[in-house]
Amino acid sequence: MSDHYDAVIVGSGFGGSICALRLAQAGRSVLVLERGRRYRPADFPRDPRRVNDLLWRFPGVGKSTGLYDLRFLSGIGVVVASGVGGGSLIYAGVHIRPDAEVFATWPAGIRRTDLEPYFDRVATALDLAPLPSGLGLRKRDAFRAAAELTGRRVFDPPMAIAWSPPPGSPSQPCALIAECEFGCPKGAKKTVDVMYLHEAETLGAAVVTGALASHIEAARGGFRVHYREVATGREMAVTGGRVVLAAGTLGTNELLLRSRDLFRTLPALSPRLGFGFSGNGDFIGTVHDCTVDVDPWNGPDVTSVMRYDEPPQFTLAAPTFAAAVMRVIARASAPPPSWLRTARGWLWPRLGTAIALALRFRLWRFLPQVSATAPRRTTNLFAIGRDSAGGRVVLRGGRLDVVWKYGQENQHLVRRMIAAMEATARVYGGRYVPAPTWTMFERILSVHPLGGCALSRDRESGVVSVDGEIHGYPGLFVADGSVVPTALGFHPAMTIAALAERTAECVVRSYSQ
Repeated sequence: MSDHYDAVIVGSGFGGSICALRLAQAGRSVLVLERGRRYRPADFPRDPRRVNDLLWRFPGVGKSTGLYDLRFLSGIGVVVASGVGGGSLIYAGVHIRPDAEVFATWPAGIRRTDLEPYFDRVATALDLAPLPSGLGLRKRDAFRAAAELTGRRVFDPPMAIAWSPPPGSPSQPCALIAECEFGCPKGAKKTVDVMYLHEAETLGAAVVTGALASHIEAARGGFRVHYREVATGREMAVTGGRVVLAAGTLGTNELLLRSRDLFRTLPALSPRLGFGFSGNGDFIGTVHDCTVDVDPWNGPDVTSVMRYDEPPQFTLAAPTFAAAVMRVIARASAPPPSWLRTARGWLWPRLGTAIALALRFRLWRFLPQVSATAPRRTTNLFAIGRDSAGGRVVLRGGRLDVVWKYGQENQHLVRRMIAAMEATARVYGGRYVPAPTWTMFERILSVHPLGGCALSRDRESGVVSVDGEIHGYPGLFVADGSVVPTALGFHPAMTIAALAERTAECVVRSYSQ
């Protein structure tokens, strides 16, 4: 490693990997810092009892460095990834361009038409394509039939999955085993570590794993990034002429809050830092005892998406997983006992530890037994909506938290989502059950956290400019979901990637200004 680079990038998900490649292509020296490890297709954790491989720093165990960062914050639960490739390691591969109206309240210069060239760039780089129509998949047929019977528009979205990769492609053909969100073991899902970051490394970019950034400060000729080696705890620092924060919505908000409020190294950061947090309206439920065999583990996790266009808008998919996971889901259908609901105020902040113990000791063995056909007649339903983006990211005792009365602010949206899921369940001939995090705690579990560092005209209304540069700190950029100023109501990967392409272009251009 050098002590100084033209660009230091914190995080290796969509934003970090895209910026690394574009800067490397421009001939710049690039360092990428990633807290997690590298994963090859065969490396993804499959034994849930090996909690240290599965979860990242779950409560009470500081040495766990697994794939999933699961947090139960005051107002919301969140699942994000830790590893080279970031969220692309565990997402479903779905890429959707949101409707133009989604961007109507965004700052001028960031409309759907402005982003179209960058959407195109991402689509080309990932060679996006929907599930081939010739594949006969029961779960797709059942979902599309439900859309028709409930009067909803439905489409098969473009996906970053290699259905039939061309010769020489780094991807393998999809094995249709529904493990997209558990780390594709076949290499069929096109993750950004393979599609962007690998090429950046061939051009000279350096990637350091096990490096957890703590704060940023201004330095001569740029900014200094302070970080800690995860394995040893050793404190390190490196400077960059440009620094791009791409640590994900939680990571970037935490870095900036620590820099402003704890270390006081970036005191002029916007007072709007942390405001406008969104869970992208994520809401999950399950349909049990369907009258049709949906064959849930045959195909990718997601095949099709329904649209609900009346305000507040949302979309609906039916993600299903591998057989072992669907067997557990089929057994977890009973409502929680009353005593457990009574203890929910005590249990919520400790839920991460409870889940870790359940995994380690295989406590799902004690769930009610079901028939052998029950898992084949079970499907999940997952809604993504235009929530209020009313959460606020804060530091409490030096730890990240999200304050948000989600259920109160988004009553109408949640009611509409539940009604849509109940209607879909009736078509399936099954029984709908919301996720336990909602029935017990009235909190959603989001896999798409957004906001807190919103794109804006000035520092009084947000944190970063339309170019992705932090107000008041020229040369310091953000390129991840934290810049998204509203909920999208669609899978967010395509928008985050397009914004990252645009920001990367601005970072490259800044060297000549």
